[in-house]
Amino acid sequence: MTIAHPPSLSKSTFLMGRQCSKLLWFRYNARDQIPAPDEAQQAVFDQGHEVGNLAKQLFPGGIEVSADVTDFAQVLQRSLEAAKARKPLFEAGFVYNGGFARADILNPVGRNEWDIIEVKSSTEVKDVNVLDLAFQAFVYNGAGLNIRRCYLMHVDRNYVRRGAVDPKKFFKLADVTKDVSGLSREIEPQLEDMFATIRLKQEPEIKIGPHCSDPYDCPLTDRCWAFLPPDSVFNLYYGGKKCWRLLHEGVVNLKDIPDDVDLTDRQTIQRKVAGTGQPHIDRKALASFLKRLKYPVSYLDFETFSTAIPLFDGLSPWQQVAFQFSLHRQAAPGVKPEHHAFLADGCGDPRPDFLHRLCGCIGDKGSVIVYNAKFEVGVLDALADAFPEHVVWIEAVKPRIIDLLEPFQAFDYYHPEQYGSASIKAVLPVLTGRSYTDLEIQEGNTASLEFLRVHFGGVAEAERQKVRGQLERYCSQDTEGMIWITDALRQLTG
Repeated sequence: MTIAHPPSLSKSTFLMGRQCSKLLWFRYNARDQIPAPDEAQQAVFDQGHEVGNLAKQLFPGGIEVSADVTDFAQVLQRSLEAAKARKPLFEAGFVYNGGFARADILNPVGRNEWDIIEVKSSTEVKDVNVLDLAFQAFVYNGAGLNIRRCYLMHVDRNYVRRGAVDPKKFFKLADVTKDVSGLSREIEPQLEDMFATIRLKQEPEIKIGPHCSDPYDCPLTDRCWAFLPPDSVFNLYYGGKKCWRLLHEGVVNLKDIPDDVDLTDRQTIQRKVAGTGQPHIDRKALASFLKRLKYPVSYLDFETFSTAIPLFDGLSPWQQVAFQFSLHRQAAPGVKPEHHAFLADGCGDPRPDFLHRLCGCIGDKGSVIVYNAKFEVGVLDALADAFPEHVVWIEAVKPRIIDLLEPFQAFDYYHPEQYGSASIKAVLPVLTGRSYTDLEIQEGNTASLEFLRVHFGGVAEAERQKVRGQLERYCSQDTEGMIWITDALRQLTG
């Protein structure tokens, strides 16, 4: 095997090395074995780029140093030349002692100083962001730039769009110079260790641990966690540190957890079910739940999207925007339900039409069944805040809501093939034999991304209509699936 020796470590690869030495080794020696970012991850990157571009508006006259350049040496040369102009620099690259950093924004201050400004689409300062800045400060200072202060520019969660987005109000600026200064002094020995890792002829042996998802989900998780059985101790409901302790003690399977281990009631059910292979059924509790249903019953599901930069007036960053619902209304158990649906079209704010359609079909009597009521109620509350003329109606609907998640979250029913999950995607197959596997869209995050792509991404009309059909089938199955689950529970208690 030929070992690839990098000319330097970028800030992203430095953060990889801080998270896991094996990930860093693969990045330079077996990069083709690291999965590419999936659609959800790419969407996060895209949001970050949009936020970064908005931040540049705060620095008029700034120089885009090397956005169109991939050659390493050319990036360095352009950055050195641009720095002489003493103007704000975007993505200027400098190298020092094995480290290569490109700051989002380098802002000149005084006669010969610079401020580093790192732009993030998140709404708060995170430890990993400070570490990111510490790496940049180490490189820039070492390269001869005189860094005065380090800032993290992040999204203000309280910003509300009114007209054109105002970057001065959209962002908050946090001075993290003090924290960065302490961390920067630790960078050099860490770089030496990382280069030693990269030069290894074989991947380092690193055991799985909490670092696998801290600060980011590692792309090597499927590889490193493959030794675990489907029903491992990591399926323990709210297992937390207990899972790691059991693994450290050599306990891998749920069914093998010793009797003297302190488990919650739900975790005890999991261990029992894993051993017997038979579902746990509390028929009395299930019957009590079903008695709460008052017909006609409306089975309801919402789909939403969120963006860092609000698309419409009245929205805050990352606020959920309801764009679709499915409602199956059933007059009595076993009766064929009526289906009502809404899927926004065009590029306007979908919420007014969403509310109008929902008001017209949900009725004023009977239970409203949802799966994970916290989400639907949160959407309704946000709609009430945005459209106060609907407050009375929304407040009348909320007491009728019953959460179908409850009996599964309480483990009144638990099947071994749920593998610790109470989600509808886990419950539907084990109770009804049906699943989402034959659908093109199989989960909510994909639905959100696809809606944004075909309505705001400039796709062909044929593609837009195809995806709209997929969205309608997905959302409809969510509510029809709730009927199937309710019928299955009724059979268990009948």
